[in-house]
Amino acid sequence: MQSKPYLFSTSSHPDAISINSLDIQVLKPSIDFSQYDYFIITSKHVSKALEHYNTEVLKPALCISQATANAYEAIGGKVLSVGEGYGDNLSLILEKYPKNIKWLYLRAKVIASDFVSKSKENDYDIDEKIMYESDCSHEMKNIKVENDATLIFTSPSSVRCFCTGNRLHKNMTIIVIGETTATALPLDTTYILAPKTTIQSCIDIINKI
Repeated sequence: MQSKPYLFSTSSHPDAISINSLDIQVLKPSIDFSQYDYFIITSKHVSKALEHYNTEVLKPALCISQATANAYEAIGGKVLSVGEGYGDNLSLILEKYPKNIKWLYLRAKVIASDFVSKSKENDYDIDEKIMYESDCSHEMKNIKVENDATLIFTSPSSVRCFCTGNRLHKNMTIIVIGETTATALPLDTTYILAPKTTIQSCIDIINKI
């Protein structure tokens, strides 16, 4: 019987050995929400941070993925549009909106994509606020896996945290949730890219192997 894959994420899945990859500290920065028309949100952790504010401050949001959109709707937010899980895709969506719109990008302290800076260079009006910080979890720092294990990485940080105490062996099956996550892998790593930016899509790959 095939062993369950290891899932490195802040979410879990019943068909995987779920390892929490990050310890999250949500923040509550001072924000004048009245200045902004729309939000840009790239993580479900932002919705956790926004729970510390009055729901009246919520603005329609451009969300990077369906999972992020679901988390925002769960706290009462309205979703403008949903990306495909990649920062570059959000840049393309932003281009559909007028440049006089005032956006607020609610983000992590450390980010993997520079799509906002590129959009700013194209004269889009975007402010940024750090809503949470993350660090490699104790569980992630001490995980030991078999050399032939199947690993699912769901973010660049999950790759980096794993590699602080482990090596990726050639006999491992490596599955990544998106292209940004793939860029964090060591050079020449063989991997499988999930067709959709969801954990279920990664699990479906395993079921077909």
